[in-house]
Order: sequence, then structure tokens, then C-alpha cells
Amino acid sequence: MTANLLRALAAAVGPAHLTDDPDVLAGRSADHTGRYRGRARALVRPGSPAEVAAVLRLCRDTGTHVTVQGGRTSLVAGTVPEHHDVLLSTERLDTLGEVDVTERRVSAGAGVTLAAVHRAAGQAGLIFGVDLTARDTATVGGMASTNAGGLHTVQYGNMGEQVVGLQVALPDGTLLDRHSAVRADNTGYHLPALFIGAEGTLGVITGLDLRLHPRPAQRVTAICGFDELDALVEAARMLRDLDGIAALELIDARVAALTGERLGVPAPVSGAWLLLVELTGDRDQAERLAAMLERMRPCDEPAVGDDTAARQRLWRVREAVAEVLGVFGPPLKFDVSLPLAAVAGFAAAADAAVRRYAPEAFAVIFGHIGEGNLHVNVLRCSAAAEADLYTAVMELIADRGGNVSSEHGVGSRKRAYLSMSRGPADIAAMRAIKTAFDPTGYLNAAVLFD
Repeated sequence: MTANLLRALAAAVGPAHLTDDPDVLAGRSADHTGRYRGRARALVRPGSPAEVAAVLRLCRDTGTHVTVQGGRTSLVAGTVPEHHDVLLSTERLDTLGEVDVTERRVSAGAGVTLAAVHRAAGQAGLIFGVDLTARDTATVGGMASTNAGGLHTVQYGNMGEQVVGLQVALPDGTLLDRHSAVRADNTGYHLPALFIGAEGTLGVITGLDLRLHPRPAQRVTAICGFDELDALVEAARMLRDLDGIAALELIDARVAALTGERLGVPAPVSGAWLLLVELTGDRDQAERLAAMLERMRPCDEPAVGDDTAARQRLWRVREAVAEVLGVFGPPLKFDVSLPLAAVAGFAAAADAAVRRYAPEAFAVIFGHIGEGNLHVNVLRCSAAAEADLYTAVMELIADRGGNVSSEHGVGSRKRAYLSMSRGPADIAAMRAIKTAFDPTGYLNAAVLFD
């Protein structure tokens, strides 16, 4: 049956776009962090939505599990196969349409990278509202599947707020198209919302219509240092709802020390906690930002950038964080959402949990503090300590009224903790929707649910 399936898949997508080479499959079966690994029977790379649909029909009819892969930047093992799966890559769905400057939108295949969308928007004098440090490899289909957030969520919202049209290959092998040339369309169920954040469990996103935004005339960026996390959180609370706030990024000075030591990107200010602030508007925002910073009372003179080069230097401090995290091996990652009032207490409790369960490790924190979205990365954490530490941190989040996932999704790594953020009726409703779309449960079977 496997040989017959492979021949049928090769006929559907072309022999050059199917492989069962063990070395290729081994590389594709590990997650982005390198901590989690599965096994697959084949990799298939369809080149059109129709080919995606054909692959799904073949796998459904033969009872073969499918794991969908985009840029493979998942941090919760969302693309790791667990059932000797066929890996379905969207990388060849990389057509990017012309930017519609009048309507401020662009059509993109699911395999188009975030960086490509940014380039196209920039060349048209516009911007795309979502940005991630993994922009060169993250694909817009995967970002929609996880409802990714990123560096400018405080201004533009998550990925779902940028999607104005969607094409999806459903588990039964049919194609759903929801495109509209108008902005106001309230006709029937809002089906695209089902697939945003569904992590590929209800269908394979093959194409998207993306909303673009006017480019701000003026930007100013600053980094401020604080001795206490509570003081930084209070500053973020003051800033997050002001007009023109484009970014509010928390950086743990412990990770800034690593970027300085390892990458030559030191923090430009002192303090145990750093806050990167960016303000945009139609006019020069420097004086307005200066007035805000004075009210926040940081522990050091803020570093301010009001020209492109200076702003890029400050952003480099934040962007370098992602580069340095692997210095001590694959980090153990937590992506959590908390009420702002709980942030400082959680950070202290998480440090204590690391000392208890993994005394050889240490934690660093950064994230999008405007939304209470923290990325806790535990460096030098052994595999032996991981299970107990992971559960302990999940319990800390739940006890403080937070969510176990903010923007990375649940994947397979967090599925055991879904009930900490969703009640029984909620989970039952999600399971019912999954069953309606995918009765045999063959699509992304390792993701979201136990």
C-alpha cells in the first residue's frame, strides 16, 4: 500500500516533488528548536492548490496521516509528525501577486515568506502589519494557521486581522475559496475565521489576501532601562493605548548581556529590564516621546533614535535576542499570555521553578509586553528536567489567569495543557468542529488535541 501511495502522490505532484529519502525525512521531522523529533514516510511538495487537494484525497482514502509544513518555524512542535506521516510542504505555493495600492491588499500563496510580503509592500509605499524575527523563513500560510502576532501587534493586531480572503484545501480534498473585492461582506458564516489559528487541523491554507497599511510618515524609537519589572510593566500600561504606539518590547537584561558578549550587540542603557518603545505619526514624534519617557522615570537616560540608522541600531538589540538563544543548545521555550498585573510575579516564580527543577539552567524573558505576551526561554535545560519544569511553568501561568499559548499556538507540545486555558464545553465544541471537517482525524493529528 505504501508503494502504491507513493506512486499516486508522485503522479499528483510530479516525481521531482516527492521523496522518501531517509536523510531528507529525518531533517524534516525535527522541530525548529531541535528538541522534538518524529518520523515520516514521505515528503510531498505540491505546486498548486489543486495538487494540495489531490494529495489530501489520496491520503484520506488510504488512511495515511498528513502533517502540514510551511517555513517550519513552529516553536511548539507543530510540524513534527507522530504517525509515520506524509509531510505536505507548502513551500512551492510561493506566488505573490501585484500589490493593489488602491485597496491596499496583496494576494499571496501560503508558501510566500513574510520577508517577501514586506518587500512587495515596501516597494509600493505600504507596509504589512505583522513582523517576526523569523521573517526570512516564516510563511504567511503558517502564520495564519497559528494566528501569529509579533513585533507590531500592539498597533496592527495579530495575523488574523490582516487576512481579508482565504483559500483552503479541506480534508475531503475540496477547495474552499473565500475572496471578496469589497471590504464589507457579512454574508453567511465567517468561515475564514475557523482556519485562522486552527493550526492546520481543519484544512490546508493554500492562499491568502492580505491587508496592507499606509507607511507612517514619522517614526521614533527608544530603549529605556528599569531596575524593577513592576516599573517597566507600569510604563507599558501607560503607553499601550496611546495613539501611534507601534511597538512595546520587553528585553531581559540577562539576554542583552548575552547579545553583547556573543554578538557585539550590547544594551545601550543600564537596568535589569529594558523596554523598547516605537512611536509613529504624521509629524515628528520625538518631543511627544520625550515627554512620555520623562513620566515613566527609567533608571538611566533613554537611548533614542529618530533617524533610520539610529532606529535600526536600537532594534538590533531586540532582534539579536533570537540569534543568541541557541548558544547553550536548544532552549526550552514558553510562549505565554498574562494579565499585566501578574507579569512581575510570574517572572519571579518562573525563575524559582527553574532553580528548583533545573538548577543547571537559567531563564531569560522577552516579548510583546503591550499584550502581556512573554517568551520565557530556559537555557541549558536538560531533557531529564524538562517534563517537571514544563508542567510547573504551565501551572504558574494558569494560576495567574494567563493562557498557555499567546502566539505560537498549541502544537503537539502544549496539547496536554489545553484544558488550563479552555473549559470542557469549549474543547468539546472544538472537537466537534474538527470531526465535522475531518471525520477520520488524519490531518495534523498530533496537533492541538490529545
